[in-house]
Amino acid sequence: MQLLDGKATAQAIKDELKQAVDNRKSKGSKTPHLAAVLVGNDGGSLTYVNAKVKACEQIGFHSSLIRYDDSVSEKELLAKVIELNNDEEIDGFIVQLPLPDHIDELKITMAIDPIKDVDGFHPQNLGKMMLNLPSFLPATPAGILELMKRNGIETSGKDCVVIGRSNIVGMPISIMLAKKNDPGNCTVTLIHSRTKNIKEKVLKADIIIAAIGQPGFVTADMVKDGAVVIDVGTTRVEDASKKNGWALKGDVDFENVAPKCSFITPVPGGVGPMTIASLMINTLQSMELRNK
Repeated sequence: MQLLDGKATAQAIKDELKQAVDNRKSKGSKTPHLAAVLVGNDGGSLTYVNAKVKACEQIGFHSSLIRYDDSVSEKELLAKVIELNNDEEIDGFIVQLPLPDHIDELKITMAIDPIKDVDGFHPQNLGKMMLNLPSFLPATPAGILELMKRNGIETSGKDCVVIGRSNIVGMPISIMLAKKNDPGNCTVTLIHSRTKNIKEKVLKADIIIAAIGQPGFVTADMVKDGAVVIDVGTTRVEDASKKNGWALKGDVDFENVAPKCSFITPVPGGVGPMTIASLMINTLQSMELRNK
């Protein structure tokens, strides 16, 4: 079993980006600027946004964090999105999800200028992805592909099962792995809450992408020997042994599944850092596109 170290792989990407930024600065060119909008005080979202800000500092990007109480109106948030769209200093920005129930997430996402949509969630970017046109790829699926590529995982001709059909991870990664790309060329099965005989289907998989948001959903009896397992799950569960009272758990029963795998990602330290690295890549590309 080999651990897919997302931290180490993401650091290699950040080192490459830092060199690119340093080269730009030496020529007097613009430094990329990423902004993040955070609504409310969700602990997971705050941790994630802070990690993005820290990554910007490491690479040499400028960064801005814009915070609102969860009582912010949809109108006010839309106004901020439009302001960021028109701010020439901002190269890319994200509105951290989830948003409070009184705010229409789709309306906010669609208001973002596609060329600044570094999360890759705008319908225009998703549509271009479908057609294999240049676009900003959704950060988490793109990070998964980069993690597999940089660790030499063969995907062509493999049977892949994606567990979960969210618009953020499950749906796009199933499309990306089925494409005639590298990584890609998989035969993909998408598993969801209405799927019958889930265990039987997952057992056939050479590659398992678990993105269902249920801690420990994938158990050892669902995984064949030698499978590659990518755990996207990040659920906070109570843990009295931890100082903060909680622990981060993935969708895979890591302790019992890992011995059966050829490769497996840990939680934390697997997909999460790669998502942030992908966001940084998109931000640099956004600046370059806008400068053209």
